[in-house]
Amino acid sequence: MIYIEGGTYWMGSDKHYPEEAPAHPVAVDGFWIDVTPVTNRDFAAFVEATGHVTTAEIAPDPADYPGALPELLRPASLVFSPPGHPVPLNSMAWWDYRFDADWRHPLGPDSSLDGLEDHPVIHVSYDDAQAYAEWAGKSLPTEAEWEYAARGGLDRADYGWGDDYMPDGKPMANTWQGAFPNENLLTDGYARTSPVREFPANGYGLFDMIGNVWEWTSDYFADGHEAATSRPCCAPRNPRGAARERSYDPAQPEIRIPRKVLKGGSHLCAPNYCQRYRPAARHAQPIDTSTSHVGFRCVRRNFTN
Repeated sequence: MIYIEGGTYWMGSDKHYPEEAPAHPVAVDGFWIDVTPVTNRDFAAFVEATGHVTTAEIAPDPADYPGALPELLRPASLVFSPPGHPVPLNSMAWWDYRFDADWRHPLGPDSSLDGLEDHPVIHVSYDDAQAYAEWAGKSLPTEAEWEYAARGGLDRADYGWGDDYMPDGKPMANTWQGAFPNENLLTDGYARTSPVREFPANGYGLFDMIGNVWEWTSDYFADGHEAATSRPCCAPRNPRGAARERSYDPAQPEIRIPRKVLKGGSHLCAPNYCQRYRPAARHAQPIDTSTSHVGFRCVRRNFTN
């Protein structure tokens, strides 16, 4: 872990995106943070020590999903499956709800972790990430802590390394190059996840804060940021996210599954699609949902919040 001194920084973006708040000052106290996302090797040690069974390995409870087809209530996780041809970018046609895909079998039951030991663990729900953090004597970061760390000391820069997405044509993170979701030019060398130290560290010495996999935070999601202020003198200190009740997906009012904030983007973030390979970017994820592009890292802190 690396210790990051606390301070005040501008959270959010000067360029407005629907789910983001305008840049506003936030203060955070110092904290320790993992240098990399939790890897398959790390997670395997946790499972061996505790016998933990991940959400993706358990059949969903029908009571949580009213109206769901019984044949779909089997252990499964979402796996990116490129369509091979252009599709509408609001269709989500690239996701396959794949039975028996889980952290040990990232592409489905016939796949394995061979050669992926130092890649970030995927197919982990919020509860899985929280269980690992508690076992390790750590916590999941707040959104404010995570973004502060991702900026690497470059306050208000577009990216974790500056304002140029690919300086001198060099990929700085594992993201998507080409027309998502059907054309991947593989300029960075990876179609899916990459080893956690493959790309340059940011100014704080942290790897993969941008790209590779999205990362869970402990904050509940709502559009924008609560208690935002434009005055540095009044910056909220160690802010937390929305109330649990505000995190439910308004598009699915019958499903009362809270959502948490994901940060950092992934290998699926592309210039023509989500552009979430920025410290300010954020995404809502139901706490029960695991995918092939979401992982996590942990923090330790000397204060309670």
